[in-house]
Amino acid sequence: MSLRRERDGAVLFMTIDRSEAMNALDHAVLSGIREGMDEAANDPSIRVVILAAAGEKAFCAGADLKELAVMGAEEAHRTMAYGQEVMRHLERTPVPVIAAVNGLALGGGFELALAATIPVLADHAQLGLPESGLGLIPGYGGTQRLPRAVGSRVAAHLMLTGTRLSAERAYELGLTPIRPVPQADLPSTVTSMAETIASQGPEAVRSILQAMDLGRDAPLDSGLRAETGLAVLAVAGEESSEGISAFLEHRAAQFTDREETR
Repeated sequence: MSLRRERDGAVLFMTIDRSEAMNALDHAVLSGIREGMDEAANDPSIRVVILAAAGEKAFCAGADLKELAVMGAEEAHRTMAYGQEVMRHLERTPVPVIAAVNGLALGGGFELALAATIPVLADHAQLGLPESGLGLIPGYGGTQRLPRAVGSRVAAHLMLTGTRLSAERAYELGLTPIRPVPQADLPSTVTSMAETIASQGPEAVRSILQAMDLGRDAPLDSGLRAETGLAVLAVAGEESSEGISAFLEHRAAQFTDREETR
């Protein structure tokens, strides 16, 4: 299979498994990601998704150029629209996605990392949007997400020159919240992060992601109204009652999934 899905407790692992093609994004991979995010959205026991890739050379080298080379305009439109839909679904599903970037993340691979909640980079990773050198432009959201992440001037420079970012430079630009780690430490690093997130209140985690998404492109006042509504629901909910009680009683909170409280 082009994309493997495995459960380990509260964590869903999705692994792009096309190392022979530098884990390029073809329709099967995109469909697998979409299906995995649907599973996470519909299963309250899944609290975190880890998106990884087979091998050590590439997280994802972008769209499958062999597919693109033979596309006409109509098929290209369908492909780009579907790719954007999958990235938006990845971004909007209120389940955190940790991208374990274990090598090259170019073109669609970089766009995939940009759509994830938290990218974590191996120290040999390189990120870039080299499409202009191929007579193309980023088509899976790169022209929109990268400027929002690093500012328009830095984004323009990266896209217009095709410059690759080192993992350390990506960290300096704020594209990842933690320093790059050695390749051998990447799996344990993302797993530890996932376990930490999974130990938080699951409804609180989902609400934080919902509030961030609702305010992403909205005026501040609109975002604050969304935050207020979700914060009120949290205060009135059973989850906060358990969390506050646990804090006052100096014990670990025992949060339950939504399906367990029905």
